[in-house]
Amino acid sequence: MTRTREEGRGAGPPEPTEATTRPTAGPARGARALLAVAALAVALAAADTYVVVLALTDMMAGVGVGIESLQRGTPIISGFLLGYIAVLPLIGRLSDLVDRRRILIWCLVVFVVGSAVTAAAVELPVMVGGRFLQGLGGGGLVPATLALVADLWPRGRRGMPLGVVGAVQELGSVLGPLLGALVLAVAGWREIFWLNVVLGLLALLGVVLIRTPTPTPTPDRAPRVVAPTPDRASRVVAPDPDRASRVLGPGATGRRAGWVTGWGTGAAYLLTVLAAALWTLALWAPQALTTSVELGLPFVPLDPDSGSRVATPVGLAAAAVTLLLALVTLPRWLPLLLRADLLGAALVAVALGSLVLTFSTADPETEVLGPWGVWLLPLGAASAVVFVLRQRLAAAPLVPRGVVRRRVWPALVVSLLVGAAIVAVVVDVPLLSRLTQGTDETDAALVLVRFLVAVPVGALLGGWLLRRVGPALVAAPGLALAAVSILAMARWERASLDDLVGTTLALAGAGLGVGLAIAPVNDAALADAREDGHGTVSSLVVVARMVGMVVGLALLTALGLRRFHVEVGSLADPTDTDALLDAAVVQVQTVLTGAGYAAALAAVVALALGRRPVGAFRADAPGS
Repeated sequence: MTRTREEGRGAGPPEPTEATTRPTAGPARGARALLAVAALAVALAAADTYVVVLALTDMMAGVGVGIESLQRGTPIISGFLLGYIAVLPLIGRLSDLVDRRRILIWCLVVFVVGSAVTAAAVELPVMVGGRFLQGLGGGGLVPATLALVADLWPRGRRGMPLGVVGAVQELGSVLGPLLGALVLAVAGWREIFWLNVVLGLLALLGVVLIRTPTPTPTPDRAPRVVAPTPDRASRVVAPDPDRASRVLGPGATGRRAGWVTGWGTGAAYLLTVLAAALWTLALWAPQALTTSVELGLPFVPLDPDSGSRVATPVGLAAAAVTLLLALVTLPRWLPLLLRADLLGAALVAVALGSLVLTFSTADPETEVLGPWGVWLLPLGAASAVVFVLRQRLAAAPLVPRGVVRRRVWPALVVSLLVGAAIVAVVVDVPLLSRLTQGTDETDAALVLVRFLVAVPVGALLGGWLLRRVGPALVAAPGLALAAVSILAMARWERASLDDLVGTTLALAGAGLGVGLAIAPVNDAALADAREDGHGTVSSLVVVARMVGMVVGLALLTALGLRRFHVEVGSLADPTDTDALLDAAVVQVQTVLTGAGYAAALAAVVALALGRRPVGAFRADAPGS
């Protein structure tokens, strides 16, 4: 038999792809039940993004910040966004290295803890910390759930489940303000977050109880068959019994190692319970203890004028026990983080965090950059440059080489542009309502309901269509519809919102078009991603959309403000109220025009997502 040059060099078989390793039958047993629970958790986290819209002033009052200091309440929102975006790539990579179910469980745990901390907060830093934890846990649910779909459904069958995930995520955005209003009608703002705790625990119980076979991660997840030489195998695999005896003593290797492991696990559980109890006491500060002469001393703030519940002896004890818990469990989580490229993740977190804090803290009606933008943007740019160098030089970078390939690239671009289009509609349509109809923020937000309800409908429809046509033939027409609808909004005048039929057609068309693109983008990206990169690619798609929302709003706002100042500068009477209102309407029109062009460009790029259904060709076929 004639051997090829590659075989002669000892190369193993080609790396398996989805097309050769995945079944073409239906989903795994229990997949639908697990998806339902995970999707509901995603909806809960999405609702929490907007649940503070109506409760923000009450939350500020609860931590001693008055309405006259509204800018100080900005971190309550930006803290959530920071947690949601900055650590997403790391969570996505971790979901490729460990079981997806474990990632879902830990994300739900973090979300529940963050909700409880927020509910109990009586000082602003604690509330911001709780919101950060909520964003961290809630954001991680999305890529883990999308990757779970890739694990449990074969190629060509993922359209509908991906559509379901996208639909419930968008539905959560609709239900968030409504849920907040409902709870506020019968209770206070703290009950909103205690409800999150209850619902999060129910979702956590569901993920734990539902048993569904999921792929067990290997170092590369995709199985490789490499025939090692005897010498190499003995060097890498064969244990050294003499060394084990020297370390643990003759005959005691297994017994002593098991005892040490058991001791560490027991200590970790004990410290976890103790830390939870101390933090509960610190944040709750029961009146029976704080007013007691004998037992109240641990609750006295170190600075009596601060009124802090954390800067107290019991709070410091809780922090010390938490630090000890981290040290005891260090051998378990640090190697995993290092394997996922902790340094690269930190650089990405700084870059993304700088973007979020620069643009999310700005008032979109009057400014582009937040108060720290001049310093944060250079820091973010420097971190991004160092990250790119790290990606090229690291042996095992955060985004493994070859994971982002083929249709993943257009999927990321489409996601970025769609994020910019969505945020312009979400921000500037209510702004137009306040300007022209004199509505308050709540009534102005209700104008968007027609858009927000249409998005999940489009997501379900797009997932269903993927069974019959390719991603490009679903996403591109949908985004073209969105572009036409948004450009129609850009022509709205002062009295246009009074036309119920015209505004409904435009808002519903934009929402339906955007929704149609959700499942195709994820389907194409997951189809061409490597088996060991589903979580990473899913996280990048989510990050691209969020970056498009944050940066897109800033850039479009800059264009709108420039147009506004040009209009004001050309006025014969700068104090003419009607003329100033017209200039403000022109600003909104400019922003929506830019959003329409972004959607149109996304429609063009979406043509590269593939015209045939995903299951109709091999992922590694030429030209796919």
